[in-house]
Amino acid sequence: MAAITASMVAELRAKTDAPMMECKKALTEAEGDMARAEELLRVKLGNKASKAAARITAEGIVAACIQDRVGALVELNCETDFVAKNDDFLAFGNLLARLVAERNPADVAALSALEVDGATVEARRSALVGKIGENMSIRRFQRFDAGHQLASYLHGTRIGVVVAYEGDATAAKDVAMHVAAMKPVALSAAQVPAALIESERSIATQKAAEDADKARAEGRAVQSPEIVARRVEGAVQKYLKEVSLLNQAFVKNEKQTVEQMLSAAKTQVASFTLYVVGEGIERKSENFADEVAAQMAAARSA
Repeated sequence: MAAITASMVAELRAKTDAPMMECKKALTEAEGDMARAEELLRVKLGNKASKAAARITAEGIVAACIQDRVGALVELNCETDFVAKNDDFLAFGNLLARLVAERNPADVAALSALEVDGATVEARRSALVGKIGENMSIRRFQRFDAGHQLASYLHGTRIGVVVAYEGDATAAKDVAMHVAAMKPVALSAAQVPAALIESERSIATQKAAEDADKARAEGRAVQSPEIVARRVEGAVQKYLKEVSLLNQAFVKNEKQTVEQMLSAAKTQVASFTLYVVGEGIERKSENFADEVAAQMAAARSA
């Protein structure tokens, strides 16, 4: 069996916000498989175990640039939130967004090789690192040039959204703000990735099996396979409504879905892109790992 280390427990706790010893139990049952351990916690604890799954640990900014029907969204990372507020760092991020929109680089390497006023982007990055004294990197970007109208919304500098649409600009801006707040994973239920759907179906199935085991242990009747199947499918459909933009309750009027709001505004959304600074990046915390180790040791000796 794989050894369960304090750092593994710390990582799972950071992802899930689940109690420390529950994280250790899940990792032990999953034999160290982080993804399986997270799934086990979801089965046992429900949504409470996933509320911090996208916890942000890296620093930096998201910058946007829209020029008529061409636009760009860029994420630029640094080490501390102090540097993320630096005027030179912010200006560099805005420059990157403008270059992506205007020059259409193929990837980060091509963007880094672009020249501006006799110096490459990479040279400018290196000079900024030397001036500020902190490392920084261009993480990702997306360019928009499909001919749609574009609306953008920046929540501070940490969350950025671009919406491609046709119709009313105010409605599109509202959608961009909604995306920043509610973080849907797809435009419609049909576009939710199959892997996410199967994960939710697996969790719902395991939860139903756990409930059945509990009913048997307590001498209660167990639901029929047909009822269980409907229950599982109901959980999947509920998940799809929660994560697909058009099906979500509109943040400015929860009596309407986003789709209903757009219909009333005679507006259609073709796509959206959401960037959250540091999303998916884990920063190791040795102090937190030490804290976990100490609490695990205390639990063993109790």
